[in-house]
Amino acid sequence: MELVIVTGMSGSGKSVAINALEDLGYYCVDNLPPQFILPFAKLSIGTKGREEKLALVVDARSKDIFTGLQDEIRMLDENSFRYKILFLDASDETLLNRYKETRRKHPLMGSKVTSLEEAIDIERISYETIRSKSDFIIDTTYLSSANLKKEVTSLFSVGDFHTMQIKTVSFGYKYGIPNDADLVFDLRYLPNPYYVAELRDKTGISDDVFNYVMKTDLAKTLFDKLIDLILYLVPLYMEEGKSQLVIAYGCTGGKHRSVSFARRTAEHLSEKGYNVATQHRDIERK
Repeated sequence: MELVIVTGMSGSGKSVAINALEDLGYYCVDNLPPQFILPFAKLSIGTKGREEKLALVVDARSKDIFTGLQDEIRMLDENSFRYKILFLDASDETLLNRYKETRRKHPLMGSKVTSLEEAIDIERISYETIRSKSDFIIDTTYLSSANLKKEVTSLFSVGDFHTMQIKTVSFGYKYGIPNDADLVFDLRYLPNPYYVAELRDKTGISDDVFNYVMKTDLAKTLFDKLIDLILYLVPLYMEEGKSQLVIAYGCTGGKHRSVSFARRTAEHLSEKGYNVATQHRDIERK
């Protein structure tokens, strides 16, 4: 049985994630109290194959989540259930804006917690342990609903449920480093296609930009050294039991150099037989 526990910050996109999992054939339950996780998993096994893929959303709407979820995860381990935890996150500013736009009330707000800022702060601190134990972390700060759905689909539709996925990410430093990155490489010292008139409005997806970035001796040497490091580290991460490895490349705007290196890394790792996905976080920014 494939069991996915979906959790994370309120307003981070869990509804979109669970809809994507449902489209992939998972039997989905939203807002499940933590104490029902183990009984639900056992019930699913009892259906004799009818519900082989199960996704459960457990979040702050259950007031005892921050203690209850940790206890239930321990119970899953003791009962030898195999599962994955998908944690959705976003920056505080993004969460504030989303709540203001929707005019919804944060689940932790009440007589003792009266401000949205305080509710988000309490929730983030309370989630620290759960987040550290998560198999997959998706930062939805810069993701549209459509792109979040693609991310979730990429994670759970390819290959073995228990095989590590490698995700190469391009980003622009002016917009911040991705929160979910495991390895971050700065490419701002490479020649910048932005200053070439015919390449400025293109991106690293274009072969013209890609070839411009990758043809220099500096880029070739750098890539060879980085890919050697990555290929050395990947088996170590897999041996550790990591479910997702996020490799992020950054340049100034996230359109040229970082996109080219993320693209080339993904191609190389795919040729080696790894399960690879790519995200160009800032490529559509103006």
